[in-house]
Amino acid sequence: MPYPELMVTPMREELSRLGVTELKTAAEVDEFLAQPGSSLIVFNSVCGCAAGMARPSVALALQHANKPDHLGTVFAGQDTEATARAREMFPMLPPSSPSMIIAKDGQLVEYIPRHRIEGRDANSIANDLIGVFDKLAEGAASQ
Repeated sequence: MPYPELMVTPMREELSRLGVTELKTAAEVDEFLAQPGSSLIVFNSVCGCAAGMARPSVALALQHANKPDHLGTVFAGQDTEATARAREMFPMLPPSSPSMIIAKDGQLVEYIPRHRIEGRDANSIANDLIGVFDKLAEGAASQ
């Protein structure tokens, strides 16, 4: 059962203030992933590791010069249709929230599941993201 929207609105806004697009339906996920270029999808959550590590790490990583072309988020446990569709697009990955997927032209590049978020600080996770962002930028520059 979803949490009351009033309770999760601040958690949504942490990412939307950064320019991350909320994806609330399966159609929005399909449209988002159909875009050419690189994408970050954040599986947001109400848990403590989302609040203390995942969302802050995204905020830090997005301050870097290199970033994905498209930024999106689904809220696990809230936007169930969108979350299910995003997971269907990457069936080889176990469900995990919070988590992050970096894709290029709809193909998986990197997956950061909950076990790579829990117990780590936001700077370490941000550095993981930045490393992937830089690899994507190097690949784009060499094309």
